[in-house]
Amino acid sequence: MSDPTWVSILPPLLAIVLAIWTRQVILSLFAGIWMGMTLLAGYNPFSGLAGSLDGIVRVFSNEGDARVLIFTLLIGSMVATIEHSGGVRGFVHFLEQRRWVHTGLRAQLMAWVTGLVIFIESNITLLVAGSVSRPLFDRFRISREKLAYLIDATSAPVCVMIPLNAWGAFIIGLVASSGVEKPLETFVAALPFNFYAIAAILLALVVIVWRVDIGPMKAAETRTREGQLHWPGATPMLEAEIDHGEASDGPPPSALHMVLPIVTMIAVMPLGLYVTGQGDMMAGSGSRSILWAVCAAIAVSWVMLLLRGESVHTLMQVFMKGAADLLPISAILLLALALGDVAQALGTGPFVAGAVGEAVPAPLLAPLVFLVAAFIAFSVGSSWGTFAIMVPIAIPIALSLDLSVPLFLAAAVSGGIFGDHASPISDTTVVASMASASDHIEHVRTQLPYALLAAAIAALGFLLAGLAG
Repeated sequence: MSDPTWVSILPPLLAIVLAIWTRQVILSLFAGIWMGMTLLAGYNPFSGLAGSLDGIVRVFSNEGDARVLIFTLLIGSMVATIEHSGGVRGFVHFLEQRRWVHTGLRAQLMAWVTGLVIFIESNITLLVAGSVSRPLFDRFRISREKLAYLIDATSAPVCVMIPLNAWGAFIIGLVASSGVEKPLETFVAALPFNFYAIAAILLALVVIVWRVDIGPMKAAETRTREGQLHWPGATPMLEAEIDHGEASDGPPPSALHMVLPIVTMIAVMPLGLYVTGQGDMMAGSGSRSILWAVCAAIAVSWVMLLLRGESVHTLMQVFMKGAADLLPISAILLLALALGDVAQALGTGPFVAGAVGEAVPAPLLAPLVFLVAAFIAFSVGSSWGTFAIMVPIAIPIALSLDLSVPLFLAAAVSGGIFGDHASPISDTTVVASMASASDHIEHVRTQLPYALLAAAIAALGFLLAGLAG
């Protein structure tokens, strides 16, 4: 459309409304694509349906998009392989055997640090930190609600700051599809503006060091110090220990089965950027580099397991199962990229930019993006689904109004993380409750004041950044 009109906002608006109403992100994104293609086909729904399928297939014609989609599946295979190797269990055993923790403060710091160093996938972060720290929290009479909060505050907020995992690849793919020439560079430039993630991580550290117990958390801490693990009538989501690999009667597997693949991935990423950029890392191909990095990590893990006596057949089964586990995420990314293409064809970004540019002062735009993304994520319970909807809207607004693209990207991402962090239906919130063996509703109640405080700090940060231009 050469002259976009108000109808150009209908596809993403439909996706938002349906996602909130049905909580089915994949179907909602497809509905948005279908509506957009119907508008482009002269309001013919049958031509729109055919165009929708063609539009989804066309995503694969972009090499960068295709590489990110493949990477998303491969990161699932890598995570599954590391879990199968028992490397996570070996890492847990390594931490337990060192006996570094002999006070309640150190127990909390270990939970916080574990969340920082295990960044490949948010659920693994939660499960490892929870299983390592829970016995220590019980021993030093620190509430399981506090544990759930600490591991939740250092899972998604940490993962979203790293380009070397599925979170980073997902966001980089969305940025690339929004017309940004250097998506990896934009992602890195947005990190200092990711105010909610930074505030959530640092606030958790402040809570540990200065024992900042607010509202329901203070009551939970008092109850635990008095020797009562749960409130009367509470329903802990898990009481048994969480296993992170194939248990055996022998000694636990080596932590190297987890550490070496991750170190390999971290090392290959900058090397890939250097090679593809012909000596200039910032000019390198992010999609190629992250694909090479995860392939190298999988190769290292396979070599270690083959030397241990594993069969290729078993490893292929684990590989395929891991890829299947992230297939829903890959499908969301695929449809999000297709919806971004439709929005670009309709001129959604320029139209929204023109409309809000006239109605909303420029310094308020980034805080507005943050709040809208937060509302969607809280309602849907999915930060990934929120990214898929909001990033292709936020970036064109910044481009059209000549505003900071990294700032608007960070606002959309921060809002998605906050809404997901505070939502009782979020999968990460549920897993945090499970990993800490706490009552889910109590975890939501005790965590919410901290999430709101970090969100207030983030909103202020976006306002000040907007005022600074």
